[in-house]
Amino acid sequence: MARINKFEEIGAFQTARTLTRRIYEVSRSGEFCKDFGLRDQMRRAAVSILSNIAEGFESRTTGLFIEFLGRAKGSAGEFRAQCYVALDARYISQDSLMSLPTWLTKQAGRSAISCRISRSVSKLHAGHFEIALRKGKGADVPT
Repeated sequence: MARINKFEEIGAFQTARTLTRRIYEVSRSGEFCKDFGLRDQMRRAAVSILSNIAEGFESRTTGLFIEFLGRAKGSAGEFRAQCYVALDARYISQDSLMSLPTWLTKQAGRSAISCRISRSVSKLHAGHFEIALRKGKGADVPT
């Protein structure tokens, strides 16, 4: 059984971090940067994916971690829907969209980030990996 000692080791977190960086890059210029509502909402959704994975891991219980992964997956769906708005408004091109690490994969239209989150939940349920529990009250996560 694999053991995860810190949330930065989780593949879904790494993908979400890349996604967040990329959406900040593509939304910082052109007409996109002037649409404050969509730009900010997409940025918040991307940050929410990343944050929910981290917060769930830090909760230190499998049940709460799974719940927060569900929230992260919901934010991934929200982000994907907003990508359609940005595409239809011509703020981003199809090529830019496909370069985002969250975009569609071969798995029934689900995004790469959604698939990674789902795999993490499945592995937790199946006992294929565990989160490192704190030793003693208030102990820090090992680095």
